[in-house]
Amino acid sequence: MATKPLTIGALARRLNVSTSMLRFYEREGLLTPERRSTSGYRLYPPSAEKTLLFIRRAQRLGFSLNDIRLLLQGGNSRGVASGDALMGIAEQRFLEIERRLTEMLVLRHELEFFLEDLTERVKRAAGGSAGRLYQELLDQVCVHEVHRKTQSSLTRLMRRIGCGLAGGAREKLFAALRGRHIHIWRDEDSYSILVAGRDPEVGSALRQLAASEADCEAHVEPHVEAADEGWLFQVRGENAFLFAQLFLALEAAET
Repeated sequence: MATKPLTIGALARRLNVSTSMLRFYEREGLLTPERRSTSGYRLYPPSAEKTLLFIRRAQRLGFSLNDIRLLLQGGNSRGVASGDALMGIAEQRFLEIERRLTEMLVLRHELEFFLEDLTERVKRAAGGSAGRLYQELLDQVCVHEVHRKTQSSLTRLMRRIGCGLAGGAREKLFAALRGRHIHIWRDEDSYSILVAGRDPEVGSALRQLAASEADCEAHVEPHVEAADEGWLFQVRGENAFLFAQLFLALEAAET
């Protein structure tokens, strides 16, 4: 983080945002320069970098600008919002996400049974070779694997992604990533996965995973870099969401 006051241009470059966005946040009362230089340039305190990171993260999570304003007010001694009110804002957003997530999980659950039934109908109506072809189509396009439920969720995800890692290398990779604390966010067609901490073993495992996907046509080759908070794994493309699923499964898996 910065240790000296930052101009609006310097702050924008450090956070990879536009100066017009910073001016917008200033108009909305979310970001305030501490003073102006003798030349009239806005000068932001070093803490503005953390404030901006908080604003961007809250926006990714779907909080409104008004909610973010209240949350920022609650983070300083001059804040007017009570602790209960702030918790209420966060909890309400969490419940909204849980409702949407439940709807998607229920839909996926019912779709699995629908596809299973559809597969059996096609097999009965079309016969052996056509039925097998339809099953292969579902496996590849719809990622329908009801007949492979004995496989672990991680193995299924690796099959979906098409990861080229061999079995032994894959297990070593999983051992380095399993149970790690992560942050995930989406930006248009890309997903960013931040693995907290700067453990070199984690960085090596992420690079192995990225290298194994170099020739995959389903998504753009993943990119790995060191960040202030840990290791950042980024991937773009139509099937990039599968990596988000993979890392969520790895975080939930037992060490």
